[in-house]
Amino acid sequence: MHPYSDETGADQIVANFASEVKDKVFLITSVSPNSLGAFFPETIAKASPKLTVLAALNVEKASEVAASIKAINSAAQTRILHLDLAFFASVRAAADEVNSYAEGINVVVNNAGIMAVPYSTTVDGHESCWQFNYLGHFLFTNLIMDKLLRSGPAPRVIEGYRLGGVRQFDHGFHCGASYDPWFAYAASKTANILHAASLARRLGSRGLVAVNLSPGVIYKNLSTHGALDKFDKLWALLQKVGDPLGWAASTPLDSNCGVAIHAYAALAPAYIRSLDKLPDRVEGMSPWAIGELEARKTWELSETPVRQKFDFD
Repeated sequence: MHPYSDETGADQIVANFASEVKDKVFLITSVSPNSLGAFFPETIAKASPKLTVLAALNVEKASEVAASIKAINSAAQTRILHLDLAFFASVRAAADEVNSYAEGINVVVNNAGIMAVPYSTTVDGHESCWQFNYLGHFLFTNLIMDKLLRSGPAPRVIEGYRLGGVRQFDHGFHCGASYDPWFAYAASKTANILHAASLARRLGSRGLVAVNLSPGVIYKNLSTHGALDKFDKLWALLQKVGDPLGWAASTPLDSNCGVAIHAYAALAPAYIRSLDKLPDRVEGMSPWAIGELEARKTWELSETPVRQKFDFD
């Protein structure tokens, strides 16, 4: 096994597992310059994937990333996919487009996320963080699942983060009356984890690998709306719920080290359906992010707003 540490860069991991990149199709959500959604496809470009699908709300920004990928590997093939996770009609249109591709999809990295934003609702009527970070991914991934499963052995879905539990009875924060930006972010990202856990349980026997990860603190585009200035409140909230991260000093990682865990989760051949084990810097899962009951409740909670049931069992 290759030795890894906090100082391991994604470029090293991609070099070690280059055969897991070559001739495969990757789809990454929320692609924009100077973000994890850019760092990951730029890094794997060196190993010549068959195709990288760059899904984004802003296609112009995604095109900038496509250009940077071409600069890294002139033979690299990219495709831009318009995807507005905060608008279910757009999510369905994007899924239809992906399902029409002649190529399969081997790896989906659900990277999109907004963090600690002011309260607002989407066109579909849901709290913005909940829909953009979670419901949109839930719907999109499930709609393209049949294509994933037909695309070759061990297709992968990568999800991430685990700050706080899903608000099963108040996911809309009482129309904003009980809203806290960090609780909203935490709940949405934990729901992503529970989605991956459900996928692993329901579809692991059919070869699907569903992976959860926590990349750590990275300077990137997620930190909008003054979120970096609010980290003191985040630590205070973590301390209130007894999370050891509330007392742990987090050293920001550079982009190469920060996206290394994405590369490992997406590429390592031995990494099969483990929901809480990645090399060295990944912690065990918090209790609200594991458990079949919590995952099932969150799945059922999610089917109502997207108005579709997904019976993969």
